Amino acid sequence: MDTSLRDRIAGTGSDPDGLYDAFVGWAADGGVTLYPAQDEAVIELVSGANVILATPTGTGKSLVAVAAHAVSMARGGRSYYTAPIKALVSEKFFALVELFGAENVGMVTGDSSVNPDAPIVCCTAEILANIALRRGADAEVDLVVMDEFHYYGDRERGWAWQVPLLLLPRAQFLLMSATLGDTTAIEDDLTRRTGRATTLVAGAERPVPLHFSYEKKPAHDVVGRLLEEGEVPVYIVHFSQAAAMERAQALSSVKVVSREQRDAIAEAIGDFRFTTAFGKTLSRLVRAGIGVHHAGMLPRYRRLVETLAQRGLLRVICGTDTLGVGINVPIRTVLVTALSKYDGTRMRRLSAREFHQIAGRAGRAGFDPYGNVIALAPDHEIENEQARRKAGDDPKKLKKITKKKAPDGFVNWSEETFERIVQAQPEPLQPQLQITSAMLINVIGRGGDVFAHVRALVFDNHQPPAQRYALARRALAIFRTLREAGVVEVVDGEIRLVVELQPNFALNQPLSPFALAAIDLLDPGDAPGGAGTGHYALDVVSVIEATLDDPRQILSQQEYRARGEAVAAMKREGMEYDERMEALEEVTYPKPLRELLEQAYGVFASSQPWIRDFELKPKSVVRDMYERAMSFAEFVNWYQLGRSEGLVLRYLSDAYRAIRQTVPADARTEELEDIIAWLGELVRQVDSSLVDEWEALAAGADVSTEPDALPPAPPSLVANRRAFTVLVRNELFRRVQLAALERDEELQELDPQIDWPAILDAYYANHDELLTGGAARSPALCRITEEPGVWRVEQTLDDPAGDHDWRIRAEVDLAASDEQGAAVITVTEVVRL
Repeated sequence: MDTSLRDRIAGTGSDPDGLYDAFVGWAADGGVTLYPAQDEAVIELVSGANVILATPTGTGKSLVAVAAHAVSMARGGRSYYTAPIKALVSEKFFALVELFGAENVGMVTGDSSVNPDAPIVCCTAEILANIALRRGADAEVDLVVMDEFHYYGDRERGWAWQVPLLLLPRAQFLLMSATLGDTTAIEDDLTRRTGRATTLVAGAERPVPLHFSYEKKPAHDVVGRLLEEGEVPVYIVHFSQAAAMERAQALSSVKVVSREQRDAIAEAIGDFRFTTAFGKTLSRLVRAGIGVHHAGMLPRYRRLVETLAQRGLLRVICGTDTLGVGINVPIRTVLVTALSKYDGTRMRRLSAREFHQIAGRAGRAGFDPYGNVIALAPDHEIENEQARRKAGDDPKKLKKITKKKAPDGFVNWSEETFERIVQAQPEPLQPQLQITSAMLINVIGRGGDVFAHVRALVFDNHQPPAQRYALARRALAIFRTLREAGVVEVVDGEIRLVVELQPNFALNQPLSPFALAAIDLLDPGDAPGGAGTGHYALDVVSVIEATLDDPRQILSQQEYRARGEAVAAMKREGMEYDERMEALEEVTYPKPLRELLEQAYGVFASSQPWIRDFELKPKSVVRDMYERAMSFAEFVNWYQLGRSEGLVLRYLSDAYRAIRQTVPADARTEELEDIIAWLGELVRQVDSSLVDEWEALAAGADVSTEPDALPPAPPSLVANRRAFTVLVRNELFRRVQLAALERDEELQELDPQIDWPAILDAYYANHDELLTGGAARSPALCRITEEPGVWRVEQTLDDPAGDHDWRIRAEVDLAASDEQGAAVITVTEVVRL
């Protein structure tokens, strides 16, 4: 389809027939004939009705969403697209930019915004919910598209899907999901609030029918048969990232693709850069026609797999059940390895909603005549079936078979379980409204009859009566706390805020106001006795990190490593086992400024009690990486985070944006600017799309790409002189740190041409210690001379006497650095002056 949709709808205004004809004509010109369900939904939308689109996966809900945005734009209104995850919001944002133009589409997520006043805004559901709380019926929201609406029943986040339905009465709604269950109550309530008819479009026939089957054979055998019969691509669903990776590795011994197909894959991959340890494994797998897909991967690796799959080059993809949330990977067969999963609390069977969300991905509209959904029996049942087959019809052999039983604690399933879940309808969605201080402050900040607004929110909602009274008691308790803290006052019966809220209160990083107050406590001059650790720039980083969500996998690995090092040190000291175990309970991941931040948080919360809705979480990820002078790949390897590279990168990119957006210019020192530049370039070199696309959009540049284009190569590393300089200094300072710890073997690995053992002996014959504090890594002790194609660097060692008589000299290869996306240095000598 071309981008002329906005031209087609121009001038149609509110004429339903004109809007309908314009949209259908545009779709037809792009070779698309609307399915009956799509046609019905579009007719209802142009007529002004709310639509609940509960049709199966593959019936074109995304096209109906495009129609909804076109309807709103033609009427001169503002429409919002919401989804549960930032990745899906971002994907839809770029798709809508292609259709409506960058000037007409904006995006707001928890940490960034681009063109937020555009006529079409893409955001997470929480963003729209907070807008609804703050502005109520006066919000400039004319139409809302809620994707993956089954999140309405999510225990933690469901409130964000309910609040807009309650508080935006003049908006038109399009609610979409393949697995909604009975929506009668929502339909009736939406009609009552908006005064619009609400139409359920459901029961549509899948354009690609599904065939269901249950297999009592090993996954290896089933995949082999599917490959032989051409029932590919096959997506193998696992419920852990580790299991998905293990399956992919096991299948690499099978001939999945022909020689010609391997050549086509190699040509498609071209010079795509696989920079990490996982990337090198993925490179080998995809060249064999096997993809891996899960949330722990780097975005560019996931995008590579999706692109190769869209081109029909991957025949097997091993992934997790996250494929059910708006991921665009074409699949012929879905192979489900289990019908039970661990949900973070307990092992349980899949719900009907979860199963159908996964199963619905099978079958490619316009390509496959049908889709396959295959469930595997439990391992013990498969082994029993294999033993029975081996015995054949021989009664004696059959009698000797000892049937294996399910392991203790195993949540079992059977073919009957499978048949029931195939026939089952998704469970009815349960409303999950909650009340927090931030929500209440937003409602109070709206002004008007605050009591009536709060009463309507807690009593006129979708919750059962008993829960409404509980919400009312919670709201009253919060109100009393806010009043006692002087945040809220009551004057002549009018409830109002005493404090002034920032315009985007609770829309972006909710702890940003606290972060600003905490940064004010620090001394940029790092004077002795000042608050902090004596390293202002890194302390600012620690303040911002404490306001970000915890990346649990990283923190658990940091704690694991810290405990391992602590045990080794205790053993060296001769500490007894029981004493070691007791002391080990106190060892955790690094939490810089914890005491200072918790004290400041308590003081801040005494006047701003709403802040307690958002937990302070001291940690050190960015700081840890910087202090250890590590690259992204080294950090991942050090903490054994190969399966969670994507999580590491998302955290680093979130931290980069938060630091840039939160820390004011007058609080930034040169060293902090260096760290910000280093962090941005580190993220950019690992996956340039996370930074470059945002910054290009913010600057009004065109970022349109081909739909199935491979992720672009990162920009020149050397061109970002400030960031590259920090990377070079870090490479030198890493040698300083290792020398201070007298780790000559690791130094020898880095610089085999240098006799580090002899050098360390000579240095420590002159000095008792090698310093590594803030002064030791000061730019003043690292002199860089720039020449064409090469930089010459001299790092001065900081000794206790201040003699500064030892130097590390090195050369930096600029071309190699650009090629590898890292500072490539060669130490030439270590000398005493």
